[in-house]
Amino acid sequence: MAKTKPGRKDLDSYTIKGTNKIVRLGDCVLMRSPESGKPPYVARVEKIEADHRNNVKVHVRWYYRPEESIGGRRQFHGVKELFLSDHFDVQSAHTIEGKCTVHTFKNYTKLENVGAEDYFCRFEYKAATGAFTPDRVAVYCKCEMPYNPDDLMVQCEGCKDW
Repeated sequence: MAKTKPGRKDLDSYTIKGTNKIVRLGDCVLMRSPESGKPPYVARVEKIEADHRNNVKVHVRWYYRPEESIGGRRQFHGVKELFLSDHFDVQSAHTIEGKCTVHTFKNYTKLENVGAEDYFCRFEYKAATGAFTPDRVAVYCKCEMPYNPDDLMVQCEGCKDW
């Protein structure tokens, strides 16, 4: 984590403007896109700081949607799937629209109700190279595709796999 510059102070939290929602380090947030009509960006808050004028900045680590990655969206990517990237940035805290939750893949598949602010992540993504970690994921049955939590899975009569 970067050191705080002179004239700035680290904050433990930030209250989203116009709400009573409090953002803390490690929280995932929805950040307003500069392009109207585009969905908000998703980021994890790494640091919160204020300058001498009390302008609050957040240091974030971006999540990418499949369509924002090299290779694009694939059939097995879930609608709510994100990739944790190695892309860090500093943004005005005023661009935070709300909070969200980015679940592990396993926890996401166990949710009874998926809300609008629920997402999942099963890959880390290197923005410069397009490389993923892990670079392989389990595949299923004859289709040999990774599990997409948005698709109904049925048990194969032949191999008994799902």
